[in-house]
Amino acid sequence: MKGSCVAFAMLGLLGIAGASTSEAATKVFPYEYTETKFENGLSVVVVPMASPGLVAYYSIVRTGSRDEYEPGHSGFAHFFEHMMFRGTKNFPGDVYDKLVTEMGANANAFTSSDVTCYYLQISSEDLEKTMELESDRFQNLWYEEEAFKTEAGAVYGEYRKSISSAGFVLYETLMNTAFDVHTYKHTTIGFEADIKAMPTMYEYSKDFFQRYYRPENVVLLIVGDVQSEPVLKMVQKYYGAWSPGYKTPPVPVEPEQTAARSVKASFDGKTLPMLGIGYKSPAYKPTDIMPAACILLGDLAFGETSDLYKKLVLDEQRVQYIGGGSGLSRDPELFTINTMVKDPADVAAVEAEIYKTIEQFRTTPVDPQRLADIKNNAKYSYLMGLETPAGVARSLIGQLSITGRMQSVDEYYETLNSVTADDIMNAAKQVLVPEKRTVVLVEGQ
Repeated sequence: MKGSCVAFAMLGLLGIAGASTSEAATKVFPYEYTETKFENGLSVVVVPMASPGLVAYYSIVRTGSRDEYEPGHSGFAHFFEHMMFRGTKNFPGDVYDKLVTEMGANANAFTSSDVTCYYLQISSEDLEKTMELESDRFQNLWYEEEAFKTEAGAVYGEYRKSISSAGFVLYETLMNTAFDVHTYKHTTIGFEADIKAMPTMYEYSKDFFQRYYRPENVVLLIVGDVQSEPVLKMVQKYYGAWSPGYKTPPVPVEPEQTAARSVKASFDGKTLPMLGIGYKSPAYKPTDIMPAACILLGDLAFGETSDLYKKLVLDEQRVQYIGGGSGLSRDPELFTINTMVKDPADVAAVEAEIYKTIEQFRTTPVDPQRLADIKNNAKYSYLMGLETPAGVARSLIGQLSITGRMQSVDEYYETLNSVTADDIMNAAKQVLVPEKRTVVLVEGQ
């Protein structure tokens, strides 16, 4: 494993289990970085860049709603996005908030199927205080049962707000219908019945935290006006005593879908008809052609430069929007196509147009120049988002949450660049097939 003199010098100084630094060869990711794993399993990525006085501090927990495998206990990954701001005995929630405000920092968090991420945008002079605060709450989160119940009630209020959106109803119904046993069946916020019962699960919540909030399951990403050596010394000081103990969840394997599924869902409000179509798609691996081809296929077939978009949105103005594709997921998930139809009587015809487009991509190779343009645009869009520390950090969350490795960024774009017109057609043939399809139509009152 290659590394800089700094990285290897730190091995003896800090007792770090392993470290590496990016090579200077022509790669997509444009910055040098140091990637280090401490003895307790904590992964730390430091990306120095020209951003005078600015630092992005991201704590990537490689646990999301996917890890909620126990029946009746969905929603806890998202719940901890809330509870982590309750603080510790050292820095209670109001003290934490006061210190963050005094630093002029921007602190927030989000949860998805595969990750929970906590982030701050800070001044470089406040890095050590930030690390003291963040390391403390990750190791010593503390809350009493009454506070737990209060936050659980707030989460249920968030769910009630979510279902006031027809788009959320569509997504919730699509996932619940498409999956039988895998935890992608429930959305990040969880099943309503589980959220309502959450106030009774105080003891379980503490077990959930101890199970997943462990150093082996976290990537600490620090980007901006920093240098690797002092940052790693600081990490050792504040995170070095964090005890390992991560427990890998036994997430059920989804059986192969062998027949198309179709349901209608009613939205308690006004909305134009919303159509969601999902096809079982492969898990993400940065060196696997199929997931990369599916991502490109989404842009080619349903993106804003696609023939279908031009026809239905721009020329004929039959739908409010249309889009489709797949993303990065740890396990097999869905390639989705979503649209909102202006005339309820036109839903079936719009659905037929979608299937016609799919059949075209299953039988006819895409124009090589158009494929090249889509690839170039994907790479250009990625690079354009790397101008600030926060932009760099955001661009890395998906890769680090699934693979845990910085090298996966360059591996992915190398794979993406190698996708051919035949690969696109093969992806359409293997993924966009009727027996792997789930269709949801949401209609208003």
